[in-house]
Amino acid sequence: MAEAIDYDAFRREVTEFALTRCPPEFRRLVAESRKLSRKVWAPWQRILFEHGWGAPGWPKEYGGTGWDHRQRHIFDEVMAECDCPPQYHHGLRHIGPVIIAFGSEEQKRRFLPGILDGSVWWCQGYSEPGAGSDLASLRTTARREGDEYVVEGQKTWTSHAHEADWMYTLVRTSKEAKKQQGISLLLIPLDTPGITIRPIATIDGWHHVNEVFLDNVRVPVANRVGEEGQGWTYGKFLLDRERLGGANVAPILKNLGRTRDLVAAELNGEADRLKREMLDQRLLAAEAELLGAQALGQEAIAAVMDGRPLGLLPSVLKLSTSHAMQRVSDVALDVVGERLAPRFRRVDAGGPNAEAPGIEWVQNYLYGRVRTIYGGSSEVQKNVIARQLFGF
Repeated sequence: MAEAIDYDAFRREVTEFALTRCPPEFRRLVAESRKLSRKVWAPWQRILFEHGWGAPGWPKEYGGTGWDHRQRHIFDEVMAECDCPPQYHHGLRHIGPVIIAFGSEEQKRRFLPGILDGSVWWCQGYSEPGAGSDLASLRTTARREGDEYVVEGQKTWTSHAHEADWMYTLVRTSKEAKKQQGISLLLIPLDTPGITIRPIATIDGWHHVNEVFLDNVRVPVANRVGEEGQGWTYGKFLLDRERLGGANVAPILKNLGRTRDLVAAELNGEADRLKREMLDQRLLAAEAELLGAQALGQEAIAAVMDGRPLGLLPSVLKLSTSHAMQRVSDVALDVVGERLAPRFRRVDAGGPNAEAPGIEWVQNYLYGRVRTIYGGSSEVQKNVIARQLFGF
């Protein structure tokens, strides 16, 4: 019989590590809600890797921790509570587990070490113009020529492609079957001739998403994961691993606390009392929803560990936390927006006015608009819930 895990002791261990080993400059960036990049994520990943905590969700035989779902949740929660950067997910939580489950032994030896130590960076080539929520409609093609595929097409909303070394991407290798079939998963180095990466300008002023154009790009067949035509299965496996993502509400609760401090600091006069009380009420409502989501998250973790189906929980968590996060940022904007929103853009329209103190509240409000779109839009989540509850 396996030895019982002392989760309280584990939480204390993770907390001590977070407070002593995470560089203060990294924690300050997180506390200020700054946009993180590879310059922060990669060295932090190296620190975790050297401590043996590089891959909380991987089996031990591939360099992971072998932690159960509750330990992994505690780890993510404590890191957020201590303002440590979240681990970059594309390698560790997306393509890494897919390679472990479906990749060849050669692919495991080749790709997993760079993900573990943070030396190789990945991005996801899934969405396309006209193939976002309906991903099976993707049109990027890969034509087999001997030991290579010739890839033609376009990917969009590709997060951090400008910082990545490799892209894992779904391509159409056959048009003869129904659209969910005939899709394959390729691993493509982004320095391959024929690849062009262009930034997509977003309202928050940060550079995090891109278009990726593939023009006569030659990819070795050895870079295909699993069988040809089974990419849809592998893609679903990847997305299913994110089912518990909404269980960790600690980052939003942390931001809620800072927003509450902002209200108190900015609206501290008697003339501000009514507005302050109204905003405090809105924060209380958001906090109640987040605490409810936190309880649902604990139930979801218990269900997974017990082998019970999750049912509606992932969709409810995604829907609830996305809207609660936006409500919190709404309050922050109501506090500072009149003073700072007009100063968000530089006079020359060259980008956000980073010199304006507090401008990050405006920037994060704008960035937060996407929370109800990516990872399954709120409309999609409502349809999922309706189908499970009412059968249509």
